[in-house]
Amino acid sequence: MAKADPKTIEELLYWSYSCLAMAHSAVEKNQEKYLRVNYVIRARLYKGLMDGSMNIGTIFQDEKIKIIAGSTCSYCGAPGPLALDHLVPRSAGGQDSGDNLILACKPCNSSKGRRDLLEWMHTKGKFPPLLLLRRFLKLAIDWSLEHNIMNIKLQDVNGLDLPFKPEFIPIRYPPPSDLRLVSK
Repeated sequence: MAKADPKTIEELLYWSYSCLAMAHSAVEKNQEKYLRVNYVIRARLYKGLMDGSMNIGTIFQDEKIKIIAGSTCSYCGAPGPLALDHLVPRSAGGQDSGDNLILACKPCNSSKGRRDLLEWMHTKGKFPPLLLLRRFLKLAIDWSLEHNIMNIKLQDVNGLDLPFKPEFIPIRYPPPSDLRLVSK
């Protein structure tokens, strides 16, 4: 695949997930910009995901982080009162399962409404916290594998009933200095 030019759902989701790994590695090291090592991480992970020699991480890692983050809004970091919110809304096929549920304050939950995480963040002009994005991408990848749509061309997704909107899946990530792992 040419840089940031995905043609299928598989290429889109795996490219975004690989970019996420690149961004995560840079943010963890407090880098201002991406370095060669970050691009190598992205390239190796993308190649491994595409040829089947690597897999996405488990939701278990995300659950540990969710517990450590404590009782704050997963979107903005505000303290309670909090409610459960669906990253992928039930109206779009999101499940009432732990991997799709996060804690959200009332203003964020109301503002997000029936939109998925990425569509809502896009309307706010914000890039989501990386760990939330990772959960979302894992859900999208798992759903796409389960429904055997990974090889669908992006030009053919109109009319498909997907629980995510491919046009909001990021293929370019901001500099690490503009990103955060969790909500503040």
